[in-house]
Amino acid sequence: MPVKDLAGALKLAEERNLRFVSLQFTDIVGAVKSVQVPMHQLEEAVEHGKWFDGSSIEGFARIAESDMFLVPDLSTFSPIPWELGIGPDDARLETGAARVICDVYTPGGDPFPGDPRWVLRRQMERARKLGYTFNTGPELEFFLLRRDDGQVGTLPHDSAGYFDLSADLATEVRKEMMNDLEEIGIEVETAHHEVASGQHEIDFKYADALRTADNAVTFKTTLKAVASRHGLHATFMPKPIFGINGSGMHTHQSLWDVKKNRNAFADPKDEYGLSDVARHYIAGILEHARGMIAVLAPLVNSYKRLVPGYEAPVYIGWARINRSALIRIPQISKGQLDSTRVELRCPDPSSNPYLAFAAMLAAGLDGIERKLEPPAPVEENLYHLDPAKLESRRIRQLPGTLRDALEELKADAVIREALGEHVFERFIEAKTEEWDEYRMQVSGWELERYLEAF
Repeated sequence: MPVKDLAGALKLAEERNLRFVSLQFTDIVGAVKSVQVPMHQLEEAVEHGKWFDGSSIEGFARIAESDMFLVPDLSTFSPIPWELGIGPDDARLETGAARVICDVYTPGGDPFPGDPRWVLRRQMERARKLGYTFNTGPELEFFLLRRDDGQVGTLPHDSAGYFDLSADLATEVRKEMMNDLEEIGIEVETAHHEVASGQHEIDFKYADALRTADNAVTFKTTLKAVASRHGLHATFMPKPIFGINGSGMHTHQSLWDVKKNRNAFADPKDEYGLSDVARHYIAGILEHARGMIAVLAPLVNSYKRLVPGYEAPVYIGWARINRSALIRIPQISKGQLDSTRVELRCPDPSSNPYLAFAAMLAAGLDGIERKLEPPAPVEENLYHLDPAKLESRRIRQLPGTLRDALEELKADAVIREALGEHVFERFIEAKTEEWDEYRMQVSGWELERYLEAF
């Protein structure tokens, strides 16, 4: 159970002999940053914040404006399972630690506009003013790879397939991962082997977007820690191995109508079970798909996953059963209207979940506010349609490279406003630098193809 206040956090720390606390936040690209302090400093951090220098944090502040402080969100306070203070035979260790996720503030006491958590909070407040709570359920796929002599190898450690029941190392590793996730406060629902060899998925409970974004960040660090204990490496790189499926972060999402206390997306009279609000939301997502894909799929490597033939969506459309569509409407059990949701299939797990969820919500709310109507659903496999049919049905395609995606982001005023000028400018700057560095590299493929031929 999450702690409710400082007294609860300190009581848990005493019970578990937790001597340190990691004050955590993320930079704009989603990397977890931490300031570690002794547990006796937690009260001061809660009451007055903990100052730090933000000038070296990706996308945060320039040297002249570097001072800022962290304020812990105590609802995220939890023991770090791999740093517990209870040793073998209940021996009391002196290195036990907890983590707490923090919000970032400027010296004047205002939320720091470069804090990705604040970017999401701002969009959720916008939804709240319209009468909605935003809920999400991200499904983060990952690969477990061998680590030989300290080097991470690209060969997967197993040869199982989708939902296969196997007796390899991964089965035990996934159990440990689920145990550690539960210990740190993430309620796990399912775990299974994915399509590609060495690829896995563990799903956690659907909840409000701020909580699931916190969980997604913690999820990645937890899985990496567990894998490392077994001499493996857990990677959330979108396409680590050529010729097989990449890893996505399919994101289920819905709006809860606070006044009516019901799922705002549900309408049992509709063919797809969707309300007008849901259809407007879908239309907004489709309208801004090209503009926000740089945030949802932020790496050069992301666009090697977003290609036809590997279950990753390329074409901008929606459907119920068609997994080649950008948006899918999952089936729900009879009478379970509260489970009605839409699934966006283009995000990948390298994205910063705070920024990704903020962009999705902004796009959907724009559709609701403008009462946009989605095109007709496309239930046939979009990969089987020739270019003429795609054009005749006005089915657009996602950008094919990070550079193209960045140009679309620059042109989308809604997504730019959702990020805020600070994050937008620094995101564009960081990702443009990444693209420029990539395009100047000479790859092994180029050497193999051209070196002796020319």
